[in-house]
Amino acid sequence: MATGVRRIMQGYLSTQVGCTVRVRVADEPDDTCRAYLTIKGANRGAERAEFEYEIPFEDGMTLLNMCERRIKKIRHLIPWDGLLWEVDEFLDALDGLVVAEVELDRADRPLSPPPFVTREVTSDPRYYNSHLSTLTSPPE
Repeated sequence: MATGVRRIMQGYLSTQVGCTVRVRVADEPDDTCRAYLTIKGANRGAERAEFEYEIPFEDGMTLLNMCERRIKKIRHLIPWDGLLWEVDEFLDALDGLVVAEVELDRADRPLSPPPFVTREVTSDPRYYNSHLSTLTSPPE
């Protein structure tokens, strides 16, 4: 079912309301490891401004080591109904938590979730990765 799998480590440099700054190090489908710096604005429903830039891998590792709040996960890429779903299996303190997400071209696009999606958590801040990075166990 999955067409790709990536191991991801990410940390948070800032989680202030309206501006989250994240560094991510991930293995890529081409068997390389890459690093990204991402800035996310405030949520407006299911939408938010997001800017992501690839940075040198060594810089990414240095920034990741500066982060007190980190998460590890395995991302499974699953095509469904013309969309690519990213299904994250969290590790370490969040072991057992699985969250699926999909990027839409517009917020009002009709969506037919795959059968493995059992609950909508888009607007639930308990499932934002920046919040998950503060937890010692998965949310209830």
